[in-house]
Amino acid sequence: MRTLDRERAALVVVDVQEAFRPAVEQFDDVVENTRRLIEGARILGIPTVVTEQYPKGLGRTVEELGDVEAVEKTCFSAARAEGFDLDGRDQALVCGIETHVCVSQTAHDLLERGVEVHVASDAVSSRTRANREVGLHKMEQSGAIVTSVETALFELLGAAGTDEFKQVQGLVK
Repeated sequence: MRTLDRERAALVVVDVQEAFRPAVEQFDDVVENTRRLIEGARILGIPTVVTEQYPKGLGRTVEELGDVEAVEKTCFSAARAEGFDLDGRDQALVCGIETHVCVSQTAHDLLERGVEVHVASDAVSSRTRANREVGLHKMEQSGAIVTSVETALFELLGAAGTDEFKQVQGLVK
């Protein structure tokens, strides 16, 4: 299909945790854009999976994302974590940290499983710009679709003129 469909899509939020705050480029932008995706998914009834990489060492998911239930993991790929489940969906909108490690490995595992992967480029980052770019490039070369938060949300909406449209439009203004 190549565009997101609310009946097929799940949101995957990878490791947006406190320990990354001082080290990751554009951390605050990633957090804000991830918050928009989580809220948009809630409005549109899209299942969301949040993961945390070794929370004992890296802390919990940042407060700004609200009270989310997270799947704890020590493997880099969220898709390999015990308890990871897309709820039968065959599209994944992926965001999080770090682009070249956990986000990339998650995307690659999902692609191998036949899941169509969309990566929100303005909701991913790494400690360096170069690693972020490498991660995005590698995922795209492997078949992932690089998108943006606003593009993804409006694809999931599909049309204007509804209460959902008004709520999502409010998220991106």
